[in-house]
Amino acid sequence: MWWIVFYSVLFFIGAGLAYGAYSEFNKTSILLNKGIETLAIVKDYHVSSGENGPMYAPIFEFKDRSQNIQVFESGINSSPPAYKIGDKVKIIYNPLKVDNVKTISFWGLYRGSVILSMIAAPFLIIGGAYLLYIGT
Repeated sequence: MWWIVFYSVLFFIGAGLAYGAYSEFNKTSILLNKGIETLAIVKDYHVSSGENGPMYAPIFEFKDRSQNIQVFESGINSSPPAYKIGDKVKIIYNPLKVDNVKTISFWGLYRGSVILSMIAAPFLIIGGAYLLYIGT
C-alpha cells in the first residue's frame, strides 16, 4: 500500500517539474514575441573556480531602447570562455524589465526548460508507469 503513495509522490514531483519546464518555455516564448533584439558586446568575464579550473561567465554591455547602457552577466559558465572580449552577441530583452535578458542561442533561451524536463522525465516515467501498472 505504501508503494502507491511513494510512486504517486514521484509522479507528482515529476508533474511539478514538468509544469516548471512548461512555464520556463512560455516565458521564453513571450520574450521572443514581445522582446527587443539587439547586439551586446562582451566587455569582461566573471571568473569563478570550477572543478577543473577557472570558469568564465561573459559580462555583456548593450544599449536599451532609451540609449541607456545596460550590463548583463550570463548565467552560463564555460571553460574555455564561449566568447572573446569584444565579440558582438545577439540578445533579446524585455523592454519593460530590462534585467530580463537572454542570449539568442539554444542554450541561452531554453536551458531552464531543458534542464527541468530532463529532471522531470524519470519521475514521470517511474511514477506514472507504476501507477498505470497497478491500475490494470
